[in-house]
Amino acid sequence: MAYWLLKSEPYKFSWNDQCKKGEGRWEKRVRNFQARNNLAAMKPGDKGFFYHSNEGKEIVGILEVTSEAYTDPDPTKNETGGFVTVDVKPVKPLKNPVTLAQIKADPALQDMALIKQSRLSVSPVTKTEWNHICELAEV
Repeated sequence: MAYWLLKSEPYKFSWNDQCKKGEGRWEKRVRNFQARNNLAAMKPGDKGFFYHSNEGKEIVGILEVTSEAYTDPDPTKNETGGFVTVDVKPVKPLKNPVTLAQIKADPALQDMALIKQSRLSVSPVTKTEWNHICELAEV
């Protein structure tokens, strides 16, 4: 199993929106090739943190990947070809959301892609980082 962090602006698509939607296509459209490659690497059963970007700047929930990557069906997001998406489902909210400020201040999380590649909308999370954030969130 692999672990991921998926960002979404809450004013466009929030954790609550994901919970209402349930299982389905990841709503954030990816236009970055590295983020696309991360989506393409996802497998059913992988876990992901749902991160509110721009507003809140915090990890608020846990997702599960439920499909292999497939071509993004939105033609306006795929005119150059090769962009993909995955299906996800909400697993649970974090009891205590973990903020970007907490992550930046925590020595155990200094190498997280969220910090090193802050503009990347889909990034890998190591098992050690995953477990540490789950401890911080009390899940």
